[in-house]
Amino acid sequence: MAEEAIYVRIMADLEKRINDKEFEDLKLPDERSLALAYDVSRSSIKRALTVLASRGIIFKKRGSGTFVNPSYLKNQSMFQSEGTNLGVSDSFRFNGEAPAIKLLSVQRWAADDETRRALFLERGEEVWAVKRLRRLQDQNFMIERAVIPVKIVPLMNADDFKHSIFHYTESVTNKAVTKSYMTVTVEPSNAEDRELLGLSENEPVGIMSGIFFLDDGTPFEVGTMRIHYKYMHYNSFVSMEGE
Repeated sequence: MAEEAIYVRIMADLEKRINDKEFEDLKLPDERSLALAYDVSRSSIKRALTVLASRGIIFKKRGSGTFVNPSYLKNQSMFQSEGTNLGVSDSFRFNGEAPAIKLLSVQRWAADDETRRALFLERGEEVWAVKRLRRLQDQNFMIERAVIPVKIVPLMNADDFKHSIFHYTESVTNKAVTKSYMTVTVEPSNAEDRELLGLSENEPVGIMSGIFFLDDGTPFEVGTMRIHYKYMHYNSFVSMEGE
């Protein structure tokens, strides 16, 4: 059987096993084990895993292995974005103007089960829970919520959260946020949307939610952005290159 047909068969079988929740700890066997199990070459396994990763179904964490993306299991209709400018400050601009940030709240607490699963945290590990309001052209246009592991940026304080979290993280860790797996939806605005974004009761709100990853594959943030529909335009550099 040609290698192309082999890798497509393996890819389809792995996707089925993932959808059937066969990998309870979300970690896939290593390439050598998969090659032995499927009785194929490692190059076929690598090719199948590369395609699954490009579709946002799995991700590779350097030094730890290959994992099922928790966001994929929650909502399999995904928007995939890759690049070096994934933050709001870089993606939403008008005539070069970056959005202003108003910090509404920041709290530190032990991650709940869902957050631990999404960010691959151990029981008892803490997260920052941040809520911010973004403003552009004298208009509030986004309510932003982010949950970030404290261990990645332990020294952040309230003043730091008033600026770009991604830029701060890169400056102190030398690691950039370069990939996100996101769901993009629209729904009726709620009371908070109408109060903070100036929407009327019959106007919708755009929602972008998902997980952001550092360049070494570490899950960095679970985020949700509720956006005024007039500003529902998201620009990102996307890499089309295979590994």
